[in-house]
Amino acid sequence: MTPVRTLLSLRTATQPPLVLDTQTGALLAAVEADPHAPMSVGIQAPGGHGKTVLLRALHRIYRQAGVTVIDGWQDMTGSVGDDCVLLIDDAHLLDEVRLRELLRLAGSGRPRLAVAYRPWPRPPAMAELTALLKRDGPPLLLHPFNQQRTAAHLRLLAGAEVRPGTVEMVHAQTGGIPRFVDRLARALLAPEGAVPDGAPPGQVNPGQLPQSAVLPFASDLDALDLELRRLLLAAAADVDLPLDLLGSLLSPDPHAVDALLTAARATGLLGPDDRLPPIAKRAVATLSPATQRVAVWQQLAQFQLQRGAAVLPLVRPLLGFGIAGDSLAAVFEAAADEALAGEPALAAELFAAAAAAGRPTIARQARATALAGDLDAALRLADRVVATEGSPDRAEGAAVAATALAHRGHLARSAELYRWSGSASSLVFGAIGSLGTGHSEELTQLLRNPPADGPPTLLASAALLMGRGVRESLSGSATAALSTLVQAAALLEPAAQAVLLPDSPAALAALVAVHSGELEIGESVLDRAVSARTGGPLMSRRHRLLHAWTLMVRGRTAAATQSLARAAAGGGPLEPRDLLFATALEVGIARRNSDLAALHRSWAHAREALVRHPVDLFTLLPLGEFAIAAARLGEQARLGIHVQEARLLLDRLGNPALWATPLHWSGLHAAILAEEPDVADEHVAALVATAGHTRYGSVMAAAAESWVEVLRGVVDPARVEAAARGLHDAGLWWDGARLAGQAAIRTSDRRAMTTLLDCARLLQGRPASHKGGAAQPDALVEEVAEASPAANEGRLSDREQEVADLVLAGLTYKQIGDRLFISAKTVEHHVARMRQRLGCGSRSELLARLRAMAADRAGDDPLRPPWPRRPTE
Repeated sequence: MTPVRTLLSLRTATQPPLVLDTQTGALLAAVEADPHAPMSVGIQAPGGHGKTVLLRALHRIYRQAGVTVIDGWQDMTGSVGDDCVLLIDDAHLLDEVRLRELLRLAGSGRPRLAVAYRPWPRPPAMAELTALLKRDGPPLLLHPFNQQRTAAHLRLLAGAEVRPGTVEMVHAQTGGIPRFVDRLARALLAPEGAVPDGAPPGQVNPGQLPQSAVLPFASDLDALDLELRRLLLAAAADVDLPLDLLGSLLSPDPHAVDALLTAARATGLLGPDDRLPPIAKRAVATLSPATQRVAVWQQLAQFQLQRGAAVLPLVRPLLGFGIAGDSLAAVFEAAADEALAGEPALAAELFAAAAAAGRPTIARQARATALAGDLDAALRLADRVVATEGSPDRAEGAAVAATALAHRGHLARSAELYRWSGSASSLVFGAIGSLGTGHSEELTQLLRNPPADGPPTLLASAALLMGRGVRESLSGSATAALSTLVQAAALLEPAAQAVLLPDSPAALAALVAVHSGELEIGESVLDRAVSARTGGPLMSRRHRLLHAWTLMVRGRTAAATQSLARAAAGGGPLEPRDLLFATALEVGIARRNSDLAALHRSWAHAREALVRHPVDLFTLLPLGEFAIAAARLGEQARLGIHVQEARLLLDRLGNPALWATPLHWSGLHAAILAEEPDVADEHVAALVATAGHTRYGSVMAAAAESWVEVLRGVVDPARVEAAARGLHDAGLWWDGARLAGQAAIRTSDRRAMTTLLDCARLLQGRPASHKGGAAQPDALVEEVAEASPAANEGRLSDREQEVADLVLAGLTYKQIGDRLFISAKTVEHHVARMRQRLGCGSRSELLARLRAMAADRAGDDPLRPPWPRRPTE
């Protein structure tokens, strides 16, 4: 006699393993304990729930006990003996005669009897039989697997433990229906059937499921009549199916609809919640005849449109069949409106299908195309609408074209189109664009007399706040400007995904935040914009690039690099404005990492980005980074016209302190690298002149004054540290550490050097390092020395020159380190950098180059400060 527990391991290549629940386990245990005892049981469950597998288990137990087993009517050759057992599967399919015979046998109580059946169909004789079987106890009801039983089934098939993620996925896709679990499990265990690693448990796209798990459903579907298949196709459409909708599709008779639903549930394909498990949904959708499924979904879509309900889930699959025509034009149009917020590319495709069927949707197609980020196609469509005389959508087409041109840097032309468009939001966007080119009068006048036409939509209200915030940034409080723009960003969030914007309030708020040193606020508003998907895919890159910018400004170059990579990934080429910021990020990160090779590569990209995008108020940050890089590489001539245009633009706007301060800061460092002390003094004077307007300006002015003093050899440790900490508190961690480090390598006071190096390390987020009470300068010295005027290609920094002189004097790295209070490893780092800077391939070549440079310097005063001091010093 086989113990029940061994049944759990009985499996073949085609027979599913038996995974018992409490009730079925109790039945098999009772039969195994006394196979000659009377038995009369009904086994009820929809298709695929394991009735046949259970009957096979009973068959094996009785056979092993020597009991005669009769499997169905085909094995009955005569009268049924008293000591036999009769196992009947699919009793609901028996005809009246056989059901009456079963009734007679069940009534006599002579043979042991197990009858398996579905809840439907239920002819009168079947109803009598189930009632008669209940006299010996309620029917055995088989239920879907829970997740633990699904795991047990997979474990038995695989012969080993299965990953929890696979168990979750199989259970979610099959709803725990035993037959479906077995099909999917066998397909997944086949070498060609594995689901890709990393697929989220329970969220695998049904299209990723092995086809071998779906094909067996064909036999299930072939056995169904046409109306039942139409019902399952409707269920596969992923929409709610109220009875009135089903009545319109299937039958006006509610009783007939109820009967069809009951029949569908009895197949096991349709769950008790009237939904298909994902694997069954895919099977119904892919294995049904194409003409049949298209007809059902098309009819459902039209019914849904009449009811004012969602049609997108029904229309989505119809696109794959190329179904169009006048009858579906309105359906496609409605579906496109539904898709616009979340899937603008799909919305554009649906609007195009509606337009092909004669609907006036080209302007909305242009808007959706622009939201999806395809500005070339959007401009073509919008231009066609604008050029069509008498078109009621010309204003909308002009707004789409204006938005596309704004993203490409043509703010003047964009403003012209926005004015022509004429809506309240368009007028404000156009005025903001004009201000960006240096003409603020239009926005000032507009804010005095806001447009009264049109409803006060979220977009119109947010646009007006954007205009006020940008105008406030010119002459008012930076805090007020930032607050107004943050409010505009929050106001727009409920409708954010479907709004086409030339620039988002979040992006403008981030720019003001960076220009005023409020980096945390800038990051926060950008995070919210990314989460809300403000402006759709078109604005997504802009938000991510600006977020990367805040990271770079802080000196978090690794995080900025990752953020830049995410912004640039996918979605096609960057538009000119995004390309400008992305390239400036590459340049800025390379400069802060002292990576000269990367800086050279990025500069080649920067030249292209510069010629593709005109200078405007909202792109001064990239221009400042390019100015520093150009000075570092000796390429100032390429940038001269752009810097001049920026200065003229700021002049036209009255040199607003908020926007001018970072540009002067960048200009100062460009002048330092280019060894132009007079130009540097001009930028310092400009920073000092605007210091009173913002706290950020005051910090930069103090730091600028301290910086040029350091370069002239005047190091006041207390003043330098205060300026460096001020930069750090304003978010400029890297700049603060760099200032402290510059001062440290230029002071002859060992105590001051120790203090400043500790300050530099602290501001960079590094602990101070002490040995014998003295700070040990390390690679930080090299990082902060990059701003030295001698750091141009082919030149050495002051500290490198000190190391070079001692190398030529024949000292070892350790001796040099002792002399300069640095480690031997740092000396080695300096020598390696000198070889790279001077282009020397070997140590002997380096020594020869250093001797030649020493000869050129003969007669110079080695203690002369890098810049001449002012007469007052």
